[in-house]
Amino acid sequence: MEKKYELTDETIKVGRKTLHRIRALRDFGDVKKGDLGGFIEHEDNLSHEGNCWVAGSHRPFDSGYVFGNAKVFGNAVISDDAAVYGDAMVYDNAEVFGGAKVYGDARIYGNAKIYETAFVLGRAWVYDHAKVYGCAVVRGRAKIYDHAKVYGFANIYGKAHIRDRTRILQDIKI
Repeated sequence: MEKKYELTDETIKVGRKTLHRIRALRDFGDVKKGDLGGFIEHEDNLSHEGNCWVAGSHRPFDSGYVFGNAKVFGNAVISDDAAVYGDAMVYDNAEVFGGAKVYGDARIYGNAKIYETAFVLGRAWVYDHAKVYGCAVVRGRAKIYDHAKVYGFANIYGKAHIRDRTRILQDIKI
């Protein structure tokens, strides 16, 4: 497998972690050779396969992993055994952590947080200040936004819209 990026000498500190800026070694997807990307802790955070890329101030660390064709940019953070893959996008100030998974064509942005063992997949969107956590699953074309919280064993799917300050929890299916 040919490497698609390298770690540069440019670093930032996040707590006790040292993160390195990445630079593309070849053209792939919409990334050109020489393009600077975001910051990662080590090469285990970003796959050399597929068209996945991190840009901006993005910071995957602590076993956060990006692969497939996923894109993570802006000030987004992927950490603590979380994974973003497929064609998913995580951006702005969004955070995915604590074993959460975001994949398919899902979009996570704004100040949204996906954590614990939550899953967001398909064409689902989570944005604004919304939170999805616990063992919750958001899928299909569902949208979670504003200050809504989806947690516990909630299963949100189809074209459901959860918004405002709504809280969905336990074994509910919407």
